[in-house]
Amino acid sequence: MTRFVIAAMLLWGATKAHAQIKLNTPHVESILYVGQGEEQPLIVGLGGSEGGNAWAGNYWKATRDSFLKKGYAFLAIGYFGAVGTPENLDRIAIEDVYKAIMTAADVEHVRKDKIAIVGGSRGADLALLLGSYYREFTCIVGLVPSHAVFPGHTQQLNTSCWTFQGKELPYIPVNEEAVPFLLNRNLRGAFDAMLKDSVAEKKALIPVTDINGPVLLMSATEDEICPSMEMSGKMMKAFDASHFKFHHEHLCFKGGHGEPLKHFDKVYQFLQLHFL
Repeated sequence: MTRFVIAAMLLWGATKAHAQIKLNTPHVESILYVGQGEEQPLIVGLGGSEGGNAWAGNYWKATRDSFLKKGYAFLAIGYFGAVGTPENLDRIAIEDVYKAIMTAADVEHVRKDKIAIVGGSRGADLALLLGSYYREFTCIVGLVPSHAVFPGHTQQLNTSCWTFQGKELPYIPVNEEAVPFLLNRNLRGAFDAMLKDSVAEKKALIPVTDINGPVLLMSATEDEICPSMEMSGKMMKAFDASHFKFHHEHLCFKGGHGEPLKHFDKVYQFLQLHFL
């Protein structure tokens, strides 16, 4: 798709601040915000298990606008539960999201050689996977991430969240010990029980040491959804053991699953120091 055709897809005309562009990306909802600079690094925002296109909504508008003011272009992506996307977080094709990002990178004034992905919760897992599989992404920020793949959000819980090249990625299955926790809606307890299956965990690990750039992980000490602190710690050990050549950092905040989202100043600082 040419730059001219994409630019012609403006939902709202260019303003003094920025232009908002709805991109034509199959199976993915992609809304690109482009500022005034000639050479704008691209930030990609991925929401979590809430679905829809979280970064395109009002809740994240102030953060989104802050990125634009700092000279970035910003791509808000909905990969399930949004218009034209799968209904559930189940067997999401990683390559569909990759193609959507590269479509945005082809828009005029967006730097194709400077792409960072910021994801939260399940979106952090997707960000880490994208960084692991594709060399074009040169900075990854994972907020309350997982170090491995988990089941898709179906009633049976017997499929993977993600696929790559038509094949389901190996995932940690729901074991018998986890079932009572799920029935009581105790997600943290279910995660802890599932992670006792060390054989499945090893097969389902996200190959984070293949990422082609710096990585920032931000977790929570009292995470009620998943053991984000512990899983981030495992990734840091993997980076160190492999002599990962890029900067990698883990910031842990006192609080629950949403606490790291309150500390975006750390994200801005990391991007300025290690991405730009």
